[in-house]
Amino acid sequence: MAFFSKKNVAIDLQTISTLISEGCVIDGNLKAPAFARIDGILKGDVVVEEGLILGEKGSILGNIITKELVVYGTVNGNLQVISLEIKKTGKVNGEIKTQTLTVENGAIYNGSLTMSQNNKIDTKISHQKVIEG
Repeated sequence: MAFFSKKNVAIDLQTISTLISEGCVIDGNLKAPAFARIDGILKGDVVVEEGLILGEKGSILGNIITKELVVYGTVNGNLQVISLEIKKTGKVNGEIKTQTLTVENGAIYNGSLTMSQNNKIDTKISHQKVIEG
């Protein structure tokens, strides 16, 4: 499980402030200040200040910037995160920039990976620049 360094609480146990449920389709960018969960389809870039969970039925066609990311669904785009977990049902196609990476058996990843302890990201929504793919 991904853990927050300052709180030491699993992202799966965080209070979700933004939820895009299964069956929803969003055509556009998403910016959220706290924790978000996506179980629907989002076609656009995603910037979430704290953390994001992409459910098994969830799909993102766009770039993602956040601190903590857990992928159960499918991402087609570049990721810039501090901590990334790709679960056994997860699929990621794109460039990953992260400090920590956990991949379960059965997960699929196609793309390039850059890992660095000095990889700092600016997740402040008001100042955020989205990765160009």
